Formats: sequence, C-alpha cells, structure tokens
Amino acid sequence: MAGHQATGNGRQAAAVNGARRAAPPPTVAARPGAPTPLGARFRVGPDGVAGTNFALWAGGAEGVELCLFDEAGNQSRVRLAELTHEIWHGFVPGVLPGQRYGYRVHGRWDPWTGARWNPAKLLLDPYARAVDGGPGNDYSSLPPEVYGHVRDWPQQHVADTVRDDRDSAPYVPKGVVVHDDDDWADDRRPKTPWADSVIYELHVKGFTKLHPGIPEELRGTYAGLAHPAAIDHLVKLGVTAVELLPVHQFAHEDHLLRRGLRNYWGYNSIGYFAPHAAYAASGTTGQQVGEFKRMVRALHAAGIEVILDVVYNHTAEAGELGPTLSLKGIDNRGYYRLQDDSRRYADYTGCGNTLHVVQPHVLRLITDSLRYWVTEMGVDGFRFDLAAALARSMHDVDMLSPFLAVIAQDPVLRRVKLIAEPWDVGSGGYQVGAFPPLWTEWNDRYRNAVRDFWRHALPDVREMGYRLSGSSDLYAWGGRRPQASVNFITAHDGFTLRDLVSYERKHNEANGEGNRDGTDDNRSWNCGAEGETEDEGVRGLRRRQLRNLLTTLLLSTGVPMLLAGDELGRTQGGNNNAYCQDNEIGWVDWGLLQDPGWTALFELTSRLIELRHRHPVLRRRAFFSGRAQTADGLRDLAWFTSRGTEMTEQDWYAPAATLGMYLSGRDIPGRDERGEQILDDSFLAVLHAGEGPVSFVLPGPPWAERYEVVVDTSLEEQGEAPGVEHRAGTEITMPARAVLLLRVAG
Repeated sequence: MAGHQATGNGRQAAAVNGARRAAPPPTVAARPGAPTPLGARFRVGPDGVAGTNFALWAGGAEGVELCLFDEAGNQSRVRLAELTHEIWHGFVPGVLPGQRYGYRVHGRWDPWTGARWNPAKLLLDPYARAVDGGPGNDYSSLPPEVYGHVRDWPQQHVADTVRDDRDSAPYVPKGVVVHDDDDWADDRRPKTPWADSVIYELHVKGFTKLHPGIPEELRGTYAGLAHPAAIDHLVKLGVTAVELLPVHQFAHEDHLLRRGLRNYWGYNSIGYFAPHAAYAASGTTGQQVGEFKRMVRALHAAGIEVILDVVYNHTAEAGELGPTLSLKGIDNRGYYRLQDDSRRYADYTGCGNTLHVVQPHVLRLITDSLRYWVTEMGVDGFRFDLAAALARSMHDVDMLSPFLAVIAQDPVLRRVKLIAEPWDVGSGGYQVGAFPPLWTEWNDRYRNAVRDFWRHALPDVREMGYRLSGSSDLYAWGGRRPQASVNFITAHDGFTLRDLVSYERKHNEANGEGNRDGTDDNRSWNCGAEGETEDEGVRGLRRRQLRNLLTTLLLSTGVPMLLAGDELGRTQGGNNNAYCQDNEIGWVDWGLLQDPGWTALFELTSRLIELRHRHPVLRRRAFFSGRAQTADGLRDLAWFTSRGTEMTEQDWYAPAATLGMYLSGRDIPGRDERGEQILDDSFLAVLHAGEGPVSFVLPGPPWAERYEVVVDTSLEEQGEAPGVEHRAGTEITMPARAVLLLRVAG
C-alpha cells in the first residue's frame, strides 16, 4: 500500500513539473568498454582511438545514462548499455581530459522500500578524481532542483516520498575526466617512525589565508601551503607531519547557506577521490589534482608527512530530507544503512546518514579511495572521522568487522599511518583503547586529564600518571605500544589553547544556533575573567598556563598533536564549534607573531619539540616497566611526592596538585640502527597545579647527584631558565602553576 501511495505522489509531482523539463539532448554512441577500473579513465585503445572508459556500480538500477557537458553547459547523453556484475560501463571515443560529466540512473521510485532512483537528477560519479561546480559561496540556499523529492511539498510529513522531476544538472557538481601518469619517481616520503612523530593539525585554507609571506593569489590554497613561507613555519616549529582537515570534495549544508554561512571544516564529503576544488589556485577542471600533488611533494621535501582527515562514515546527502547528489540516486539501499522502515536512515554519525560499510561495493569504494590517495596522490596516512561507525558490522561496533579486516591485510594501507577517532554517536560507540594493534587513536582521556589537572579539578593523580606515561591502561595489550595514543589537548573541535585558559563558557553566537551547538563540557578555566581582559595579572597567568599545557603535552609519552596556531596564541573568541566560520574566527592570525609574548610561546614550543627529537627517553617505543633495572634500585619510571619520596598506593588516591615524574635514560628498551643499546639523559619533571607555591625536595641517589634546569614555565622568558643547577636533596620552591623540567647532571 505504501509503495502505491509513493508512486501516485510521484505521478502527481511529474504532472506539476512536467512542463519544465527540457527536450531530450543529442545522444552519443559508446563502445562496450570495460567494467574496471571504476570511474572515468582516459586511455588510448589498441586501434589508436583516444577516449575515456566510464564504469559505474549501480546495483538494482534499470539503466544508466552518461551526461557530457560542454563549456556552455550543454549536455550530450550516452547510454551505457553494457552491464557486468551490476557495473554499467562503456568506452566513449573522443572524450578527453578536462571533460565534465555526470550520470542519470533509472529505476523505481519507492522511498517506502528505500528505492530513490530519479533520472531527472544528475549524479556525481563516486570515483570522480576532480569535481567542478555545484552550489558554492554564491548560493543563499540549495536550489530545490537538487532534491530528489519535492522539497516544498505541502504535506511535509510525506514530502520525501514525492518525486521531483526538475532537472538538477545546472546546479550540482560534475565530475571531471583526469589523466595523470605521474609515477612519483622524484618524491621521497619521510617515513617518520610513529614514536618520532609530532603531528600538526591544520586547515589548508585557514592556515594560509592570512599569511603575509604567501602571495595573495595563493592564500587559502594547496599552492599556498606548498609555499616556502608556510613550510618555513612548520620546519622552524619542528613538526614531522601535518594532519589536514578534510580535503575530499565536500558540499555546504542548506541550513548554513540560509544563514549566510558555509561549511568550513569540510566534514560533509561528496567526492572521495577528488581534492576539494575551492582550495585550488590553478583551476577546477583537473588542475586541482596536480596542485595537490605539488603540495605533497613540497612538504615531503621538507621532511613533513601528509595525513588526511577523512570522512567515510557519512556523506553530504544527509537523511531522507537531504539532497540527491550522488550515492542516494545511484543505489540508496546499497550505499546507506537504512532503518527497518527503509524510508529512513540509520544515523550513527549525527549527520543524517551512515555508509553501509559491510556491503562489498561500499567497502571497495572506501579502500579504493584510500589506496588512490596513497599510491597516486602521495599521502602518508589517514585520520578516520568517527571511526567506530566504520567498525560497525550490522549494528554493534565490531573490531573484527569487514572494514578493519580488509585494512589489516591490504599491502598498501597496512603500511601507512592509521589514526582512529575511536567513537561515534550511536549506542556503544565509545571505543577508546579498543582498536586493533595496527591503529593509533585520538586519546580524549589524555585531553580530559591534562585539562582537569591544570585547572586543579582532578580528585587524585592516578589518571594523570597513566596519561603522562603513555596510557598503558588503555593500550598495553595485543602488542600495542605507547604510540597507539595520539595525545592532544586541543583539536579543531573545541576551544583553541588560548581560549581554553580564557573562557569557561562557549560563545558560539556567530554560528546562528542560539549558542546551543558545541559541547558544554569544556573543562576550561578562564584564570579569573571571561574572555579578553586588560588585567595584566590575568594575562600573565594565562600565558603561564599555556606554557604548562604545551610543556605537558610535549613531555608526555605517546604521539603529540598540536592544533595549528596554538603555538601563536590563536583565539576564536570563545567559539568552540567554528565549523561554519570561514573567516577570521577560523583562520590563523599571523599578526600574533608581532607580539613578543606570542613569539616567546612559539619559541618555547619549538624548543620543546627539538628537545623531544633529541632525547629518545621522551619518545619511548615501549611502555615503562616501573621495575628496578639495576642493583641500586633505579627504575625506568618513578613517581615522587613533593617530599621527595616515591609515591605509595595511598599517595595515588590522595588529593594532590603536585606530581614528580622521573624518566631514566639508562633503561630504554630496544636498540638503535647499528644494533647498539640506546642510552640517553635522565630527567625529572615536576608539575604543580596548585594556586600557591609549594616546596619540593629533589630526589637523591640513586636517582641523581645534581639536577640542571632545562625548562621552567614560571619564567616569562624561557631563555632565563636553562643552566641553573641544584644539588640532589635540595628543597626548591615551585611557584604556583608551573612545570619544571630538570636534567640529571650527575
């Protein structure tokens, strides 16, 4: 009955819109071609005829038309008559690189059973390697034609069941035929070991848009990030990898366009093979591919790896009321997880839909995309947004899921860096510590513990001890190592580091959602005043807290990740959800480097990273044992109270604001490249989060005879700290809220 109702509504809509349909376009003949590879591949046939082979998986479809567009937007239609294992394919002579194209897929319209085929809607090839056009910054809302259903149907409760027969071609993104035989012979991947990595999360546009050293025409682009001025900052800072916020082709949501905003972060993918066209300075009809590759080469030449933040858990087509841009019109039931009521979508992502990764063709789409970015685009790894959604089998998260199993055996993907955001929004989706040994994870328990410690909100120091020493409670299983923990205090989602010490409440009014968006669990402390202030006491305390947080991050065992601009004191004015702020709120303010205070913060951060690179004891490849390694009782890791005594079980459970951590350089497991034992200096780090000073007794033998100060965050200018020596057993005064790093001198 429901199906008949939908069909009837579809006929009614067709009658309403039929007068607007254009006359049938001219047709072009296609040769049979081949079903593989999927997508559009330019080639020269055995008979010397140049053209492009098109192949589209469209399970359940009744027919597929290829649409070719000239520069004026006129289209020619090509019927793909060949069908092999649900792949429609054909070779079209004369179609050259730069050609724009899309598909129209024929089939039943019956949303009640999940069938949403609508040939009036031009569909983006899921395998398109470049994308041109579509609703962009010049649109105030998504045109109604881009919806497969009648968006404004009077009966809103069944609007998504009424088919819209208006042509969407003028308004939607189109694929571009790309030919590239680049073999990367001149590229040298850095291949930085996980334990030696320091990750820097940045936005291609936001990092470069305001940089005065980058030519204006290159700002906000891949070419801008490849510019020597951008790379010079990364090299001086000392990071080994950039983690780029999504650069897959993405689309803007209608609710943002209507508020005069845009999707800035890019977590709204629609093309998994295409670099986002808006970040290209050179053009959008294939030029973006070469520009992206040149960016990767430039970063590699500087010793910097490129990690992509990828969004394979959902697409920009949203739920049943979302637009029809690609997968929804190709085979809605085949690509998306549907509820028992097949009209609606299962949503484990909070974005309206979830890709059905257990389906072989969806799994193929994702893994083909990943391999493409590694082998043909040169990237070195991936951070998977809401990775728990990808690990769901039928409903529950399953660490033996097809996705994780395929990755584990893939000869290309198992060799690159794989980072999981180990949660989604569905039931049972929080999976921190649960991913298999091949993976590293964003460790939000590290973030929470460090934030709470420095605002003096931890009930005791047990959690802090685990996080500083590599989170063995989470990762010491199945052969996992400390580098399984990506340690971070801030990321794109949430406060910047400066805002973390300047605001206790979110200030997201600019997002137009009544300040309801964004988390309320910020674990922040404003140091006595909300927002910017002229109070020098508050400002000085905030700068000290920034030094404390950065020093803690870069001394912790695991892989540190910095948020772009934190080393400069970047602020978003208290906005903790700047996903739609493609403006000065979301961009890095390079003018901060004109302020000596922020320059000093950058120099401290750079010095801490260099210290980490120089000392293997700070980037251990194995967890600490905590056991005595020598006859004198020296251990690889020891914890001290302010009295200079080793912590007891009772001390771990007692409220405390002070923690001493001793790292022995004599007991580092493993050997160097020559097969020799790794030896390093030993260090004592003292962290004090109390609001007043405290006396701390420096531990004596066997731990040390003397200590030399390396970092003292209580000093405004870090150049004053190094070189001061203290004898073991000395009672020193730790100022309020400070970190002291001391090297064992004898």
